[in-house]
Amino acid sequence: MTGDEQGPVSPDRARALGRQLIEMHQWLRAELARLREEIAAYAGRGTPQPPVPLRAHCTAFCETLTRHHTSEDTTGFPALAEQFPELNPVLEELRQDHVLVADILRRLQRLLTTLSPDNAEPARRELDGLTAILESHFRWEERRLVDAFDALRPARAGEELFGEVPEAVRGDAQR
Repeated sequence: MTGDEQGPVSPDRARALGRQLIEMHQWLRAELARLREEIAAYAGRGTPQPPVPLRAHCTAFCETLTRHHTSEDTTGFPALAEQFPELNPVLEELRQDHVLVADILRRLQRLLTTLSPDNAEPARRELDGLTAILESHFRWEERRLVDAFDALRPARAGEELFGEVPEAVRGDAQR
């Protein structure tokens, strides 16, 4: 739906964007921690085939993170750049982080398609690197952009700025 179909964006909705960004990051942090635990548990068991839920969880996490960053790059960041051009250097750094994260996700997904006890350690190292980069990225983004997102006047009420928000995050945000 367009903003015209829904009417103007309410001030409360605009102020909630920064909180929504933080909630999305918190969800991604928790899922990444859970994924790391699952891989460590699999490596510790030494069974030849990783459980299907591990592969499904990794795929879902990687897809959600990719949608989040793609949505920021194509919708959220351009909206910020238009209203707050002084943020362009920060936005460019964050876009560069997104490219780095995408490369790690590709390597991780390759490792996980052939995950075995023999390559569990490289997968864990990739996850450790991803965790470190994402934590730094999320903190920087939250410090620099939350206030701007809260002040943002989205052009369309239905515009999604952070990717598809998992149900758990949507439920928390509505409380």
